Amino acid sequence: MIQSIEWKENRLRLLDQRRLPSETVYIDCIDAERVTRAISELSVRGAPAIGIAAAYGVALAARGIDASDFDDFLKQLTPLCDQLTSARPTAVNLRVAVDRMKRVVYAGRDAPLKLLFDALLTEAQALHREDLEINLAIGAAGAARVNAGDGILTHCNTGSLATGGYGTALGIIRAAWAAGKKIRVFAGETRPVLQGARLTMWELREDGIPATLITDGMAAHFMRRGDIQCCIVGADRIAANGDVANKIGTYSLAVLAKAHGIPFYVAASLATIDRATPTGDTIPIEARDPTEITHIGGVPITPSGITVANPAFDITPARYITAIVTEKGVVPPHPIDRLF
Repeated sequence: MIQSIEWKENRLRLLDQRRLPSETVYIDCIDAERVTRAISELSVRGAPAIGIAAAYGVALAARGIDASDFDDFLKQLTPLCDQLTSARPTAVNLRVAVDRMKRVVYAGRDAPLKLLFDALLTEAQALHREDLEINLAIGAAGAARVNAGDGILTHCNTGSLATGGYGTALGIIRAAWAAGKKIRVFAGETRPVLQGARLTMWELREDGIPATLITDGMAAHFMRRGDIQCCIVGADRIAANGDVANKIGTYSLAVLAKAHGIPFYVAASLATIDRATPTGDTIPIEARDPTEITHIGGVPITPSGITVANPAFDITPARYITAIVTEKGVVPPHPIDRLF
């Protein structure tokens, strides 16, 4: 499996996903500020992956603090944690990971300050390992819903690059392929940053899984032809009522799948469920740089001075979702907060 996040030589090493598939370049992060920038610039992306990176970022922040006592330490650490949390507002995993690291800090209030870095690093590494275990469990649970020979449509990137390893939606695809089900994958390009074209197709090629790249606007055509038997996507946040925030374009696919009688599955860990968010209407949607749409590879493709909207995510209502695949099993989307 591709290692996009690694603790190596006392620093956080991130595979720069902006450079894939043409270049394999790593970023070495030695402080929280660099981790925050890597998250906001999409060098590391995917809800689970940015949570893991942020956890390591808190450990790096602690290592760089010179404090006289715990209160002084906490005063310096808090704004660095806030920066990490606000790097991308939609994915709940980011906040959950930072909150988990804060609990370690408070638990060590009476310990020598020099031990806090070791405790935080240990916790970040534990979170990293747990995510891989969660991915494997999601893959096994979801693969049982896939039939031999199915055509599977996926959107954005949900593999090793977006997680601690193996993947969520792509983990299900991997598990189904490993079980010998001879599936066929259709990957939407995922405009405007092309995570499907650049990243998902790269991972599938590395795994030797047959895959066809299509533009986002082709999904209905292939559904109508009978080439697609199910859709499997990831999630950046799941509201208490089962509404799902995911990469922009997910909602369209869910509506199309419903119209064609095709199952639509969301693969996500329990940590992605935000019980404090009642419905998808209250999930913040990140607005990104308009140049992601107006330029490709730094080259302008539109007239200058135009108005551009670039929401990074959309909300898929629970009624369009067949089931949510978690590490604890496959469950109906509504109301998911009561199930666990």
